[in-house]
Amino acid sequence: MNRLSACLLICAVTLPFGANVQAHCQIPCGIYTDGMRFDMIEEHVKTIEKSMKLIRELSAADPVDYNQLVRWVGNKEEHAQEIQDIVDHYFLTQRVKPVAEGDEKHDFYVTSLRLLHGMLVSAMKTKQTTDQAHVDNLRKLAAEYKALYFEEHGHTH
Repeated sequence: MNRLSACLLICAVTLPFGANVQAHCQIPCGIYTDGMRFDMIEEHVKTIEKSMKLIRELSAADPVDYNQLVRWVGNKEEHAQEIQDIVDHYFLTQRVKPVAEGDEKHDFYVTSLRLLHGMLVSAMKTKQTTDQAHVDNLRKLAAEYKALYFEEHGHTH
């Protein structure tokens, strides 16, 4: 087998596994764009909100345009999942470090976990329904966490 054939074989075998690569590395590279992550979350929330509005409108139309309805449902789910991925892969995995009880940063740690878990649950609820209350709660929790996060890290977005 020549080098070109070997290279093509390796690419063919490994390429499908590279499709699930997540945004920003989970190695200690030290390059973080915290503010951008919060901006991304807000953009996803706005997109979910718009999707819900259009889903309600399309569902009430006569006749129902099922193609567009399905597309907006998929869009809503995709953006909710993006929020869950940012919360999980960026904040919970890389930015929130465990702190022992009694440590001066323990309250920050516990509050961060509470807010981030709430965001995960609210994002899940936006997948399940078109209830604006879940969008509002998600937006509120994200704003609370952003304020807490930047207060703790001594700078603003």
